[in-house]
Amino acid sequence: MSDVCRELILGGQKSGKSRRGEELAAAWLGRSDAHRAVLIATAEAHDDEMRARIARHRRDRALRVPGLGTVEEPRAVAEAIRAHASPQTLVLVDCLTLWLTNLMMPGDALACTPVEIEAATAALVRELGAASGPVVLIGNEIGLGVIPLGREVRTFVDALGMLNQRVAAACDRVTLMVAGLPLALKEPE
Repeated sequence: MSDVCRELILGGQKSGKSRRGEELAAAWLGRSDAHRAVLIATAEAHDDEMRARIARHRRDRALRVPGLGTVEEPRAVAEAIRAHASPQTLVLVDCLTLWLTNLMMPGDALACTPVEIEAATAALVRELGAASGPVVLIGNEIGLGVIPLGREVRTFVDALGMLNQRVAAACDRVTLMVAGLPLALKEPE
């Protein structure tokens, strides 16, 4: 990974996306004692199962990538990238799908309007382009299945597809994870 590479890692659930991001962070940390890596975690624990899942991820990550710092930021991802990006720091965002869910959550008093989501997406892409160090973003590719029945779900699938397209266009590298295997969709020129 070059020092200013931006990579989007997409895939289905349990495809190996997060593991791939952690491997890139571990490799970055191993290249120099001056290197740092920080995970911007977007998950929110709304129920017991999610609380347990987040706790398990924290424990597992600490074992796999001991030097990886964590910042929990469910909404202000662009601002978190700006705050943590530097030539010596790899920023890992896991994940864009949960971030978009947090912004769009139906019934949530903090749910964003389409205009606010567009502004948040534009800010994310802008900060991605301005980052002075490597940024790795993880997201789900959920548009490969059947068309959902509900209007809200279709709206979300469409919004995620557009978010993935915008972020992919801003990245040097795009990787699709399938069954734990990375497939290069876009490589640096």
